[in-house]
Amino acid sequence: MKKIYTLAALALLSLPTFSQGPFWTSTTYKGAFPVTDGLTGTSSNNWLAGWTNWDPEITVYPAPTATVNANITTNTTWTSGNTYLLVGNIAVTPGNTLTIEPGTVIRGDKNSKSCLIIAAGAKINAVGTATNPIVFTSGEDSRQPADWGGVVLLGNGIINTACATCGTNPKTNYIEGFATNFNEILYGGNNNSESSGIMSYCRIEFAGVALSSTPNSELNSLTLGGVGSGTQIDHIQASFGGDDAFEFFGGAVDAKYLVAFRGLDDDFDTDFGHCGRIQFGLVVRDKNISDIAGDSNGFESDNFNPGIGRLPITKTVFSNITVLGPKRDGTVTLPGGEKFERGIFIRRNSGISIHNSIFVGWEKGLHISGSTTFDNFNATTSLDSMGVVKNTIIASNLFPKFVTDAGGANAAWYNTYAGANSIDTTKTVAQIAFVNAFPTELYDPSDFRLQATSSASVGADFSGPQFAGQVTGINSLTKITENSFVIYPNPANENTNIAFNISEANRVTVYVYDVLGNLVSNLSQENEFEKGNHTLNINTSHLSSGIYYISLDVNGAKETKKLIINK
Repeated sequence: MKKIYTLAALALLSLPTFSQGPFWTSTTYKGAFPVTDGLTGTSSNNWLAGWTNWDPEITVYPAPTATVNANITTNTTWTSGNTYLLVGNIAVTPGNTLTIEPGTVIRGDKNSKSCLIIAAGAKINAVGTATNPIVFTSGEDSRQPADWGGVVLLGNGIINTACATCGTNPKTNYIEGFATNFNEILYGGNNNSESSGIMSYCRIEFAGVALSSTPNSELNSLTLGGVGSGTQIDHIQASFGGDDAFEFFGGAVDAKYLVAFRGLDDDFDTDFGHCGRIQFGLVVRDKNISDIAGDSNGFESDNFNPGIGRLPITKTVFSNITVLGPKRDGTVTLPGGEKFERGIFIRRNSGISIHNSIFVGWEKGLHISGSTTFDNFNATTSLDSMGVVKNTIIASNLFPKFVTDAGGANAAWYNTYAGANSIDTTKTVAQIAFVNAFPTELYDPSDFRLQATSSASVGADFSGPQFAGQVTGINSLTKITENSFVIYPNPANENTNIAFNISEANRVTVYVYDVLGNLVSNLSQENEFEKGNHTLNINTSHLSSGIYYISLDVNGAKETKKLIINK
């Protein structure tokens, strides 16, 4: 017998979101992708499917239908029926929200070195979908890296440095890159849980222009300054950037499902005391694109320059990142004059952690630079910062695996450290066994998942202080084989339904998580559900637009499915 329950029959328990609540998705595999399920062309367990673009150079984007050449000073919506051309520095001013509909294209003007700034105290609500992403790209027909500025997201989170004329308690600063300082680029404060909005299923292409001749005047594809943990960042692809793909300046923003594709400088750059969490990331580098003015690294982490005595130190925690360097599977010869360096470069008293990840095809592996940074990784008590690189593959085609310098870690220490922290430097690319990570051309179809024979398909570990109390069962591989459920409509607006079948009477609880793994609410039934088919009618009007996960718990066994709220 089919039973239909309304929300009135359920207890809805709204729960607060905590900056260090459940976030990590427990996996068995290392790197960003699981073993393929063996179905040709399947996208069932490939989070890249649908929304990414590996050849944006030839993609035909619509001509602009609207020009934005002034700051946004009221709540504003950009609709998918228009294509927006940004001219100059466009800021969403404090107290206002910019909403961008799925499928909207935003193009940056090259001549004016345009960029989009979400000022501290403002919000962005850019929620695309896997089949209809939001695209930020160049306004040029023939597109090149650094055609325009990029997206700058600023907040009131904690940073560890202030400019000479800025506030020092709490610290504030002007985000780097701009030729002159103005109020809309001031960031920092004392609220690491603040929300700067949502960016989900977005592509940022051909950004990273240098705004002046001053060093470090390049913008990144996505710059996050003082952004708090209340912000949702997921499913972002940064392609052909003229500087870093993603750079985090302080704050505590978390992120999942990030792609850095064919960028110039660093892929993940963390600075000024950032202490967020990042899981599931892909890096793909091009042998012909490196930073001639400096050096190009996969990870680069600073605390502050020179970094001594600045608190809080940078303590970002990464897990499940697949990093494919310019040498790819080892068959690629780098051109003369290239400036590629390390897969991981940690310096200036930084204490980031990297877990359950894979590094392939870089010239060099791990470099812990300088005595203060070394102290962070050589820590022996909980009073120390306890930076960790652990349970990670630095593939055999990287040489040297470890880089030494004056005051930093020496070769003997590295070898001992690698053994104690399960850093594997012996695995070959063949043993890692990607499905098709190295196509002939970078724009050709690829598949970064693992084959069943992969040495990286098992062995992930989420123990240790970096994960304590923060691991959620979202996307659990455990299925309720006889109790599968469906969600409809999906996407939803004001209401949705959860239909399921149970083979025997049981207590049932439905948990609702946001995309970062934070528990938003749970729906519980006082009495047992009878054997058979049931439908729960759920009011979703209180949920904002975005990605959620609905987890059906039947007597402790869970199955989880994605729900999209689109308003």
